[in-house]
Amino acid sequence: MATIRSQKEIRQRAPWWLAGLLFANFALMSYDARENSTKQRMIRVWAQTLAYPVQRVTSGAGGAGLGFFQRLGNLRGAASENEQLKIRLAQMETEARDARTNAAENERLRSLLSLREKSNYKTLGASVIARDPSLWFDTITIDRGRSAGVENNMPVVNADGIVGRVISTSLWSAQVMLITNEKSGAGAVVGQLGQSSAIGSIRGLGEKGLLEMRYVSGLEKVAPGDYVVTTGQDGVFPAGYNIGEVVEVKSGSATQAHVIHLRASARMDQLKDVLVLQYHPPERSASDQSLPNAEKKPGGQQ
Repeated sequence: MATIRSQKEIRQRAPWWLAGLLFANFALMSYDARENSTKQRMIRVWAQTLAYPVQRVTSGAGGAGLGFFQRLGNLRGAASENEQLKIRLAQMETEARDARTNAAENERLRSLLSLREKSNYKTLGASVIARDPSLWFDTITIDRGRSAGVENNMPVVNADGIVGRVISTSLWSAQVMLITNEKSGAGAVVGQLGQSSAIGSIRGLGEKGLLEMRYVSGLEKVAPGDYVVTTGQDGVFPAGYNIGEVVEVKSGSATQAHVIHLRASARMDQLKDVLVLQYHPPERSASDQSLPNAEKKPGGQQ
């Protein structure tokens, strides 16, 4: 019985053994076979041929993935670099703005120093620490007061021209009325047209930083661009300081004075540093002349 079973099993397994032997023989033949042109073993050629599609797909996918991650990394690097460039640009703009501000301040201080050196009067440098809240800043406050020798009615100037006069003082500060203030007419500035001998009274208009020059004869030649300087006759400002430039003239006649508008030489909206002139106008001597028939009273009074 066992013998019959083993013969049956042998007959059943015989085809598999035959297939295995044939496959082994084929493998040996393939391994030993070579390509005529390259002399490479055929099995290697077939293996490469079968592996090519898989390698191509995996290589393409790997390359695409690698390229994607490289591009992603590049984008992140570019974004970081752009942010750094923006920060650097902002820093450079700030540095350039500070440089321009410092240059303007240095120029302003040099101008004030030059004016101080040329002045025939003692001067006190001061900084503007407050402004009137009105539109055209009718008054300003400076950081010098009685302790520094500032007194009421002292003139205040800068390198461009006259600014105003001191109207009140404290121990450490003083208030200055600008010449553009409408009320400055109470202490009117007497100005002279630089191109002629014409003299007029200057008062502020209180708007757009303009001044008005009055009482100039309609026969005088006046044109926009003419400049006006102080005469020293007002008892506040010494002679020779710029007041402003003519910007508008409404011509008068032989019987009617010109209407002249000036733009102040000093930029009232940009005041930062000024000079207080410790100037006291010369006292006006009393007239020693009297009418021949005037009755003289005791004590020299008439």
